[in-house]
Amino acid sequence: MSVDKGIEVIGALTPAYRKVLTPAALQFVAKLVRKHGPRREELLAFRAQRQAKIDAGKLPGFLSETRHIRSGDWSIKGIPADLQDRRVEITGPVDRKMIINALNSGARCFMADFEDSAAPTWELMIQGHINLHDAVRRTISFTSPEGKEYKLNPQVATLIVRPRGWHLLEKHILLDGKPIPGGILDFALYFFHNAKELLKRGSGPYFYLPKMQSHQEARLWNAIFIDAQKALGLPKGTIKGTVLIETLWGAFEMDEILYELRDHIVALNCGRWDYIFSTIKTLKSRTDWIVPDRLQVTMDKHFLDSYSKLLCQTTHRRGAQAMGGMAAFIPVKNNEELNQQIFAKVRADKLREVKNGHDGTWVAHPGLVQIAMDVFNENMPEPNQVHKQFKYGIKAADLLQCPEGQITEAGLRNNVNVGIGYTEAWLNGNGCVPLHNLMEDAATAEISRTQVWQWLKHGATMADGRKVTRDLVLRTIDEELAAYRKQLGDERFYQGRFAEAAGIFARMSTAADCVEFLTLPAYEYLD
Repeated sequence: MSVDKGIEVIGALTPAYRKVLTPAALQFVAKLVRKHGPRREELLAFRAQRQAKIDAGKLPGFLSETRHIRSGDWSIKGIPADLQDRRVEITGPVDRKMIINALNSGARCFMADFEDSAAPTWELMIQGHINLHDAVRRTISFTSPEGKEYKLNPQVATLIVRPRGWHLLEKHILLDGKPIPGGILDFALYFFHNAKELLKRGSGPYFYLPKMQSHQEARLWNAIFIDAQKALGLPKGTIKGTVLIETLWGAFEMDEILYELRDHIVALNCGRWDYIFSTIKTLKSRTDWIVPDRLQVTMDKHFLDSYSKLLCQTTHRRGAQAMGGMAAFIPVKNNEELNQQIFAKVRADKLREVKNGHDGTWVAHPGLVQIAMDVFNENMPEPNQVHKQFKYGIKAADLLQCPEGQITEAGLRNNVNVGIGYTEAWLNGNGCVPLHNLMEDAATAEISRTQVWQWLKHGATMADGRKVTRDLVLRTIDEELAAYRKQLGDERFYQGRFAEAAGIFARMSTAADCVEFLTLPAYEYLD
């Protein structure tokens, strides 16, 4: 289907999809893409230019040209009533059952995710918008194949939507023959169809903005927000955003990001898993920044604790909230002893966050909502602690201190196993996968494959004295692939896409250059 101004839908267009892919909505998308798409491309090129300097030996740091913003006396515009208390948020993809369960979970907010926990199939992306349209109007329901019915409770979480990052395209919609940016599409469809309805219901159009690598990217989002509000006749500042600080670059530009979005922002978030991935990827060429096994890189490590504290200090100074990171653990059925260990780790993690100054945190499973809630209730009885000011004295060197720990064969195998298992699920349209009692999404899969790439590039030495070699990596991939076959049986194994997933992981982990995102080449495999 094509509409005016050169926008064309080449994906399947069912009668249900026409509910959100209306001519007016597509024209709105086209207007935003046409105006702001070129700047997006410039900023992606700027990312590459910056990375080239790091690869040549420069270290990232705080910007000298924006020192006046960091030292200035200014604040964000304000925080709406239904975002004042965000002590526990739950996240997950935009499938219908997930949305209902998350909104009913008891968490204060639900981040409906078009990004890291969602494989961007055409079906999920567009059906996700239909699901959110119905959720906003409280008409959403779901009946499982077994006949179990799901519907919303009278009291539900506040809805926040995460569009795709700047790097991802939507190949099923073309503008002047070129795929459009997935993030602009996700934002535009949700905003166009739901902003006024949300305002009528006492809420508003709220967004999580991912993978930001500079304050210039924040400025681009701000420009899009202004144009979108103007097009619908809504006041400036109607949109409220939370920016995920999940890149090393973003950690050095927190003040500047808040400043660029000051009319529209309410919080920054510690996107910890992507942040670990970003530090590995950004500093990948440095022999003094080789990261140990993923499961050893916990939030008590100095570089991560410093990042958390700097975020709390920076946001509170500007009147914004500091959101904590994801507890990726998931409870285990019929194993009370293991669950008590998991719950203890979650409590310790959330206690560290609230003590550092965070105003809320994330969980991936409804079974962890109350545990996280209890920690914040005990240590933060008020809706938030934005009024608390901190002077942690974090320096660039604190953010750049490589974590200590060992590289082990078990760590290599875990990376390979998770990388294959997650990628296989992603190729089948599932972007949120329980593996080894953790809820894995694209961020943790990214850590897995970049670690293997980094270890191989530098010939890292494992705890047992062996070096990580190409032969060892490929042999481990073969062995973990065989382990999946044995674990799942031939029928499930061969009906799945494990060989493709292993091939993608092998190519990316042994490539001459570190591929920027796993999801870019993998997207070519999706319908």
